[in-house]
Amino acid sequence: MSPRSPSVNEELRRKSRERILQATVELVDTRGYEATTLGDIAERAGSARGLISYYFPGKRQLLQSAVHRLMHLTLEEALERPPRTDDGHERMARAIDAILGLAAERPTLMRTHMAGILQAEGFVQCPEQQRLAFLLRDTVTRYGSEDVDTDYPLLRALLMGAVVAVLLPGAQMPLARLRSELFHRYGLDWEAGMPPDGGPPDGTPSLRPSAGRHAPGRPDRSAQSSKSK
Repeated sequence: MSPRSPSVNEELRRKSRERILQATVELVDTRGYEATTLGDIAERAGSARGLISYYFPGKRQLLQSAVHRLMHLTLEEALERPPRTDDGHERMARAIDAILGLAAERPTLMRTHMAGILQAEGFVQCPEQQRLAFLLRDTVTRYGSEDVDTDYPLLRALLMGAVVAVLLPGAQMPLARLRSELFHRYGLDWEAGMPPDGGPPDGTPSLRPSAGRHAPGRPDRSAQSSKSK
C-alpha cells in the first residue's frame, strides 16, 4: 500500500478536527460545560483522546473554537441563503439576526461561551474565529463603512453585548427590543433579514435606509460640505 499524499493527510486532519468541534457543540449544548469531559467529546467524535490535546491546549479553548465554528457556519448560511444578495443593508440585517438567533436557540451553549471569554484565558484566536471575523468584516465593508478597522470591532462588541443581554440570568432583555435597537442604529428596515413574529416592539420606527447611507459614526461629508458653503 502506497503512503497517503500530504493533501490526503491534511484533509483527514481537517475532518477529524471538525468532528471534534461538532461533538463539543452537541455535548455542551445538551449536558453543559462541567458535565462534558474531553473523553466524552472524543467518544462522540470517534477520535482518540490524545488527538484532542494535539489540536487544542484545553477544554475552554476547544469550546471557543467549536462555538466560533458554529457562529461562522450559521452566519455564512444566513448571508448566502436564497435569494442571495450583495445589498449591504440586507446582509447586515441577516448578520444581526444570525447571531441573535444563536443566543435564542442555544442559550446554554452561548452563555457558556460568553462566560469563558470573560475568564483569564480571554479571547481565543483560532482558525474558526478568523473565518467568523472575515465574514463580519466583509459585512461591514458591504454595508458601506469608510473605516472598517473601527466599525468591525464596534459591530462585534455590539453583537456580543446583545447576546449577553439576551442570556443574562434574571435580567434578560427581549430579543425583539435588542434587534430593534441594533436595526435602528444601522438604519435597517424591520422587515429585512429574518424578522421575528409579532412585528416591531411598540415605539419602534420602521426605517427604510436611503441609498448611500453612511455607516454609523461617520459624518455625511456631503452635508458637511453644504454647511460650509
